[in-house]
Amino acid sequence: MKKTLLLTWLFCAVTFASFAQDPPKSKGRNTYLKVNPTTLINELDIYLEQEITDKISIELGVSGIYTDYPDYVLAKKIDIGQKKPDISTEQFVNARGLGFRAGLRWYLISRETGPSSAAGTYFEPVLFYKRVFYPNEDIVNNNTTYTSSADKNVFGFQLLLGRQFRKDKFILDPFIGLGLRSKIYQYKTYHQEVNGVSVNDGRMVSVLPSLHIGIKLGLKLR
Repeated sequence: MKKTLLLTWLFCAVTFASFAQDPPKSKGRNTYLKVNPTTLINELDIYLEQEITDKISIELGVSGIYTDYPDYVLAKKIDIGQKKPDISTEQFVNARGLGFRAGLRWYLISRETGPSSAAGTYFEPVLFYKRVFYPNEDIVNNNTTYTSSADKNVFGFQLLLGRQFRKDKFILDPFIGLGLRSKIYQYKTYHQEVNGVSVNDGRMVSVLPSLHIGIKLGLKLR
């Protein structure tokens, strides 16, 4: 996983350096502010895209996570023989977290050089990180309180293909892509037993491919 992320970063750096050598043109570069409504079921994703050249832009994103219920469905309700984290439904539902992502967008066909029917088509490698905090849960046994706690780190990358449409100041940005993500759950969970309290102090790592289909809506700031 670390080698894959390193290679993706190197690809981004080499691509950016090759285009950075092009002499800048006199016209101003556009800045776009976008949101992703397809993820509103569990988080608010906000993106800022800044054009660097006619074909290259940098897109940065931040996510505010207000529930992790979709991951509960994938991790615990869909049984394909995988190991499951010892985290309760209530902890998944009431989770909170933050996410960050960075992408290097390469417009394969620019508006200046290509036909209008294909202008705005792009390829974008993206790296992202999410940190999710699950609320503590207490159980009491023989006047002693035991607190269950858990958190999750998510690392991954995506390879996206999309087309950004622009009408005056409005942006429509549908995309599709593939990716790979690693989820690292850490938890210390107490369970009430007949003879007392048992504890599960565990760590679970899940590495799986991912499919991404979505659309971003936004405005041109300048």
